[in-house]
Amino acid sequence: MNTVTSIDPQHIDVREMQQHLVAAVAPRPICFASTMDKKGKVNLSPFSFFNVFSANPPILIFSPSRRGRDNTLKHTYENIMETQEVVISMVNHAMVEQMSLSSTEYDKGVNEFEKAGLTEVKSSKVRPPRVGESPIAFECTVDKVIPLGEGPGAGNLVLARVVLMHVQNDFLDASGKPDTQQLDLVARMGGNWYCRASGAALFEIPKPLSGIGIGVDQLPTTVQNSEILTGNDLGRLGNVKNLPDKKAVAKVADWPEIKELLLKVQHTQERRKKLHILAQSLLHKGNTVNALKILLFSELLKADG
Repeated sequence: MNTVTSIDPQHIDVREMQQHLVAAVAPRPICFASTMDKKGKVNLSPFSFFNVFSANPPILIFSPSRRGRDNTLKHTYENIMETQEVVISMVNHAMVEQMSLSSTEYDKGVNEFEKAGLTEVKSSKVRPPRVGESPIAFECTVDKVIPLGEGPGAGNLVLARVVLMHVQNDFLDASGKPDTQQLDLVARMGGNWYCRASGAALFEIPKPLSGIGIGVDQLPTTVQNSEILTGNDLGRLGNVKNLPDKKAVAKVADWPEIKELLLKVQHTQERRKKLHILAQSLLHKGNTVNALKILLFSELLKADG
């Protein structure tokens, strides 16, 4: 068993607790929030306590928390309470350093668009501008602000209703939807760390069946306890609707690569290991059915006496 460190929020400093939280709950998308006070002064600040929570109505939620050092409220929060509007721009890798610069604690009334060298683009339905360099932006009205506490580090949940969404055409796929691979979004980790959603960091997993998968518990015990297959491999196998029938499994013996393997490897346990390795390679190529056939075929091999 792995040893575990348990952390009680009641017994550590708030700032230390925040460090644990932001390192553990990651990656977090970044809400690049532009707001305006009642006098028309613009503010632009990033927040990583952020996500989408509803499609009907379309609701984004983020939290401009109280400052941990002195319990003061952030300019974004103050502006939202005055005007009930916000524009949320998404952050991609091409603008991540400018976004970071905008998080500097400038005095109230200082325009972070100018400090960070970003372009103000006039919104259509709300007063705050959006970030011109951002691939996607959401014009929002604020439905509600929910304070979660009154002490340092306490969050203020802003429920922002999307009234208009802007997507730069360069970031749309052939079907007219945002293209994940082209967006090149970044997300916040712990400390000074970020991550980039592009290249090898992106991978696809088939969605669970519209029906019901058989589940890992229906796989043979030797497959469940395989020294080769990972938990991810088992999860993919458990998503099939039915196990292949015995005739289909028996035909695996006629596959050229299987014939060759059986000739080269005589020991039953070693054969099973090699078959599991072969099945895993097919599984990683997306050929789940044949992978499962090989694994079930390995069950036909009698234990070495």
